[in-house]
Amino acid sequence: MREDILEIKDLRVAFQTMDGKVSAIRGVDFALHQGETLAIVGESGSGKSVTMKAVLGILPKNALVESGEILYEGRDLLKCSEKDFYGIRGDKISMILQDPMSSLNPIMRIGKQLTEAMFLKRKQAGAHLTKQEAKDRALVLMKNVGISEPAKRFRQYPFELSGGMRQRIVIAIALAAGPDILICDEPTTALDVTIQAQILELINRQKEERSLSVVFITHDLGVVAKMADRVAVMYAGKIVEYGTVEEIFYEAAHPYTWALLSSIPDFSSGGRLESISGTPPNLLVPPKGDAFAPRNPYAMQIDFEEEPPMFSISETHSAATWLLHPDAPKAEPPRILTERIKKQTMGPDAG
Repeated sequence: MREDILEIKDLRVAFQTMDGKVSAIRGVDFALHQGETLAIVGESGSGKSVTMKAVLGILPKNALVESGEILYEGRDLLKCSEKDFYGIRGDKISMILQDPMSSLNPIMRIGKQLTEAMFLKRKQAGAHLTKQEAKDRALVLMKNVGISEPAKRFRQYPFELSGGMRQRIVIAIALAAGPDILICDEPTTALDVTIQAQILELINRQKEERSLSVVFITHDLGVVAKMADRVAVMYAGKIVEYGTVEEIFYEAAHPYTWALLSSIPDFSSGGRLESISGTPPNLLVPPKGDAFAPRNPYAMQIDFEEEPPMFSISETHSAATWLLHPDAPKAEPPRILTERIKKQTMGPDAG
């Protein structure tokens, strides 16, 4: 069993808005193991990014952390001051955002933005770093993330680079201080498929070379299959299923996970694109019972009355659904999902 490098316990975060209090995170629990990639998946608004922004202490001013613990190196990050975060954010835990143009300063040269983190880290450690030393390290870092002509790019501004090149610069900046944990918040969303594959390969390579622990936030299950060791499925501010990537793809137990997997386009079948009916709940008034119940074709009366606990399926796999209760009727995954799994495991001619 790998050692946990980050642990989140019963995290609850709300936002105070003009319409009232929005319960965005409603009791999230999970651990990130040393050297693994944990993917957090779910629809937009499910709470993926908010959870990880709480880890970095960068929640907006109207956010209210109601309860919970975020443990890193024996410290509860929720109790850290902004001064304490200077030695953690970017240094120990870094984040790659999905839009590189919003992450980079448009009026600052690439080289300046790359070396800034190096100077800050050395200053905190009480060490000295010359401009030439910082530049040399930046050029090596740029080369490591696949930047062509690094000396030329070092002098350029963000608008002079392509989208894929800008995202590589963002990754280089995130790695500049040598973090232990890298949070990737949909870093390939704005990129075309070819560049996306290159960026994913780059992140995987850096993970192996630097022994990084990675949290990958995405709604793209194809990316999950390529990147993840374990998966946390989020819905309406809660984790509803948790397991290894193989368990989530081949032995999923929650109807929401079934719906997500069924909605992946399957071009070989030529069938109709599946969708999840209904809309996510309004978290101004958190639903009673299972939040997915109104959209769940397998819902029972208890789903509308009582929130399901997290049922253990194996040592590594659990799901919050009443279908796993011993007294519940047996429910099978949608036919489209079982056929796809059979095809993937037995070959395209499986009947």
